[in-house]
Amino acid sequence: MAPNTVVVTVEKPMNSILGVTGMDSSLFMEKEKAVSPRQLTWFLLLKVQRTLACLSWLTMASKTMFVAAKKRIALSDLTDEQSKGRGKLYRFIKAFLALSIVALVIEIVARFKKWNLNPWEVQGLVEWTYMAWLSFRVDYIAPLVIMLSRFCTVLFLIQSLDRLALCFGCFWIKYKKLKPTIEPNAYDTEDPSSFPKILVQIPMCNEREVYAQSIAAVCQLDWPKGRILIQVLDDSSDGEVQLLIKEEVSSWNQKGVNIVYRHRLIRTGYKAGNLKSAMSCDYVKDYEFVAIFDADFRPNSDFLKQTIPHFKRKPDVGLVQARWSFVNKDENLLTRLQNVNLCFHFEVEQQVNGVFLNFFGFNGTAGVWRIKALEESGGWLERTTVEDMDIAVRAHLNGWKFIFLNDVKVLCELPESYEAYKKQQHRWHSGPMQLFRLCLPSIITSKISMWKKANLIFLFFLLRKLILPFYSFTLFCIILPLTMFIPEAELPLWVICYVPIFMSLLNILPAPKSFPFLVPYLLFENTMSVTKFNAMVSGLFQLGSAYEWVVTKKTGRSSESDLLALAERESKSSNEEKIFRRYSESGLELLSKLKEVKIEVPSKKKKTNKLYKKELALAFLLLTASARSLLSAHGLHFYFLLFQGLSFLVMGLDLIGEQIS
Repeated sequence: MAPNTVVVTVEKPMNSILGVTGMDSSLFMEKEKAVSPRQLTWFLLLKVQRTLACLSWLTMASKTMFVAAKKRIALSDLTDEQSKGRGKLYRFIKAFLALSIVALVIEIVARFKKWNLNPWEVQGLVEWTYMAWLSFRVDYIAPLVIMLSRFCTVLFLIQSLDRLALCFGCFWIKYKKLKPTIEPNAYDTEDPSSFPKILVQIPMCNEREVYAQSIAAVCQLDWPKGRILIQVLDDSSDGEVQLLIKEEVSSWNQKGVNIVYRHRLIRTGYKAGNLKSAMSCDYVKDYEFVAIFDADFRPNSDFLKQTIPHFKRKPDVGLVQARWSFVNKDENLLTRLQNVNLCFHFEVEQQVNGVFLNFFGFNGTAGVWRIKALEESGGWLERTTVEDMDIAVRAHLNGWKFIFLNDVKVLCELPESYEAYKKQQHRWHSGPMQLFRLCLPSIITSKISMWKKANLIFLFFLLRKLILPFYSFTLFCIILPLTMFIPEAELPLWVICYVPIFMSLLNILPAPKSFPFLVPYLLFENTMSVTKFNAMVSGLFQLGSAYEWVVTKKTGRSSESDLLALAERESKSSNEEKIFRRYSESGLELLSKLKEVKIEVPSKKKKTNKLYKKELALAFLLLTASARSLLSAHGLHFYFLLFQGLSFLVMGLDLIGEQIS
């Protein structure tokens, strides 16, 4: 009875379910038949419309790209790139490109001839040679490439762990709300003599576009007049610019500001020589601190009151560094990507090192030094192009501590053209390698702890200044395209895709508005690796380009706050007629001076966008490798190589950043 009962109870629901299912399916089929033609028509029309729109967009984009490239090639100036040596890396890339093109042609022929499908039926010398090459590649070349790729992958993972540790330190600072503190009412506002004496220096060289903004901002710093002196350190070689800066200094002097103009007759040592010359003045001994601002920096009026109190009752603090903010960060794609990098640098690297190590690299501007720390550390030296990092390392070796203020921001500019940014990055990455060679003996023999020595040598210099550009260029620009022709050494997906995207995501966290630029940022960083690698090698081996110093081009853009402040100052003017008369007279006087001097201004060459040969050669190399990847149906490898090659092409044609019509 029990088994029969079980059968009945099981069959009924099954039958009912089958019946319902059958009924529903027949209804659905009838309904589907009823609406199917109309649905199919609309579906096909929608697909056609989307396909046509996509094809139209691709056609227009390709046409625009082709026209821009053709125009750039016709108008670009190649003489600068051709005249520079730096030929070894370019010749290597060019030879690699030629070999890859030959290899791609052979692989295409072999694929159509199906040579690799019949290894035991070799016919002819050419086919035999191809099969011999395959055997030689597997036995001898692939092991070497695998070994090199593993080495670079290990370096990549070590650097990624360092970046991850820095991000964790930043999160910990945010969670615990750690920040440098100062005493309330550090100085008596009723007694100006309680304020320390501050020297403010503005080094500049031919800064026609920004000198007035910088001088105006510094002259409005809120500090007792008798306790501050402003030095405008003008290294301009253009006589007209010298007179303009002198006039600006004179106008502020007439307003009661304690400001002096200095110009060196012998301009050696670039910025370091300029600062060293200014510190040799007799009156400097009367001042306790020195604040430094580059010509495009515009501090807020309360800058000194936010930074100087951090020295109070802290005799071992030698430097207080403020953060940079950028007036033109949204100007173009290049400035947006630079903003991502520098936000991470200040928010994460500088802040974490400042809180946990009391040491970081001085940024060269927007900082305040204790003059005693400068003097005990040997002062400004002209031996490298990174005098700011040089003095910071020597001060750290002498036991001085640094404080970084992430909440105090100073407005400045980012390079808007790829040419200016490329030259800036070359100086920033060749200088540390020069300094490492010079400072290594001093670091080893210094009296600081072993932990601090290890941090300086392995983290500060080797990992972040040498290993980063080395593996980035070698792994993604050389080994990856090479593995497309040596499939036995193919890189795993997590190396070329997952880990880089995750690390790029961490880099963008301090600039959350830049999340839409995640993929362009990843491609941009890999593209810049050729410039950074070239600079690192030139600095490490003391090649000629390591000692180049080019002043970064400025545009003199004004922020909204600058314009509001200017309007407020103008509205507060009580006697506009006198002001107008004084400026008119000073303008006439300046014009007469210019006529008397009779400056012979050399005719400037018309500025154009340039072509960059190394970037173009790497673009064609990566695109060739992507074509080989397409033959093997590699998937993500193909897309990565394709888009990375296109990004190199954009850089090589100088289609990113400022465009000169």
